Amino acid sequence: MEVILLEKIKKLGDLGETVKVKPGFGRNYLLPQGKALPATAANVKVFEARKAELVKKASESVNAAKIRAEKIAGQTLTIKALASEEGKLYGSVGVAEVLDAATALGLDLHRNELEIVGGPIRAVGSYSVAVHLHSEVETSVTVVVEESRSAA
Repeated sequence: MEVILLEKIKKLGDLGETVKVKPGFGRNYLLPQGKALPATAANVKVFEARKAELVKKASESVNAAKIRAEKIAGQTLTIKALASEEGKLYGSVGVAEVLDAATALGLDLHRNELEIVGGPIRAVGSYSVAVHLHSEVETSVTVVVEESRSAA
């Protein structure tokens, strides 16, 4: 299935490119989300008519993400969790706990923007968590997991 991309999609293509995708991906994700149009002659004309509008919208989206990234970059989130004497956590710290700590600090983050490389945190220490605000804008926050003697 060939589609015309209406926005930049990571690992697929840039705005305006005609790319070949699997039919299920196009039918179930790209088309319903408004991220692409089927690559027909009529849709090529529709895209050319809307191209300036789409480029402007894309640049505004990138600029908004860059502003958010400036506020988020370099922030340190502290999370207290129950841990053993060796520093291993009873349980783990995942995206939900990082999100709660970010909200308490006043940061506007969403669950799908956070990525803990290597999976959930299972030991006391300092970790870097990737924040993907846009396909072109990424930053990170530092998560410090501290030992807590009482329930977190």
